[in-house]
Amino acid sequence: MIKPALTVAVKAARAAGTVILRRMARLDAIPVTEKDRFDFASEVDRQAEAEIIKELKRSYPRHSILAEESGAQGKGDPTWVIDPLDGTHNYLRGLPHFCVSIAQTVRGQAEIGVIFDPIRNELFTASQGGGAFVNDRRMRVAERKTLEGSLLVTGLPFRQRAHLDTQLAMLRDLLTTHQAEDVRRTGSAALDLAYVAAGRVDAYFEIGLKPWDFAAGQLLVREAGGRCTDFTGGDGYVHSGNLIAGNLKLVDAMVAALKPHLSNALR
Repeated sequence: MIKPALTVAVKAARAAGTVILRRMARLDAIPVTEKDRFDFASEVDRQAEAEIIKELKRSYPRHSILAEESGAQGKGDPTWVIDPLDGTHNYLRGLPHFCVSIAQTVRGQAEIGVIFDPIRNELFTASQGGGAFVNDRRMRVAERKTLEGSLLVTGLPFRQRAHLDTQLAMLRDLLTTHQAEDVRRTGSAALDLAYVAAGRVDAYFEIGLKPWDFAAGQLLVREAGGRCTDFTGGDGYVHSGNLIAGNLKLVDAMVAALKPHLSNALR
């Protein structure tokens, strides 16, 4: 049975997607602000977020909100964790790889996850204990058991450039010592996690994510038979934002491979 909250989240994600696509014809006319160095928000981010919150509040006026652009609203559970446009940099440059991400959490645990790619009209959904789906087709993480020959995906830490040398060293080690086939850097953490859940890539890792970056995606991965951990193999990623995702064996292999770099990654 589809949970009512999932239906509401899907409606909100599609409404935001409509806003995002409508503004693509005039990207040059979209006002943009720089929140921090290399960290931008556009008028479209704010409009899409407002559309999501309107839809959620219509059905759940007492629920709390944690949104990338407008911050926290209300206290207590359930809480909706929202990234209205994950991949803003891609969007503003006309690169067709971005998404809407919405999660419902209770006591810090994701119960509902929705990631919507409006360009490809791909809807990734999951509910706690109910499995993970893309456009109503059940998803499973890839079955690869070792890093050799694996296709990995990551993001470079534009918010925390102090970690750049560490992550480049990780990439070098994964590609040479552990013989991973290749690495992708797509510019959308939420879609990266959705692609792990769908088995399109084998594993994902990144340093310093925010809750709205991974709240929905990590539930997709878990419900698709995968695992999410921090760099020590624990669940501290919820607070640190240092995340590894993939199937159970590959996550263990990633934890072992990244261990030599751990002290630098956790500074």
